[in-house]
Amino acid sequence: MSKSMLRLTLNGQSGEYAVADNMLLIDFLREVAHLTGTKMGCDGGECGACTVLIDGRPQLSCLTLAASCAGRHVETVEGCAQGGRLSRLQRAFNEKLGSQCGYCTPGMIMAAEGLLRTNPHPTDSETQEALGGNICRCTGYVKIIESVRAAANGEPL
Repeated sequence: MSKSMLRLTLNGQSGEYAVADNMLLIDFLREVAHLTGTKMGCDGGECGACTVLIDGRPQLSCLTLAASCAGRHVETVEGCAQGGRLSRLQRAFNEKLGSQCGYCTPGMIMAAEGLLRTNPHPTDSETQEALGGNICRCTGYVKIIESVRAAANGEPL
């Protein structure tokens, strides 16, 4: 198995890692970087549980080779928190009950974060479209949309 040095910025920190050329980004994040917030769901790009931001855009880490992230900025749900405090979006998911079992939540948060960076005040329809690749089997999505709306509108949390 061939390995290469991977240089990237992960949650704001530049780093260099030895990774197998065929290693998926999800495996790199969980096994090499020890960031376990990103979840493996379907292992086929259909559920969105593994969504991370690459250069600010939502991407499925189960379909992305780690090596393809060389020189790029990768953000995981752990990177949303600042100084040990949850981000506004993370707090909204907590306070507005946007998660139940929580398995899909990191991917939902990262997809929503990508949306809010490009559209700080999305309509519910725009939020639904942005989260269309993320599956939740618990909530029925109403509380998820409410969570994103609360974060976007600056509602008290």
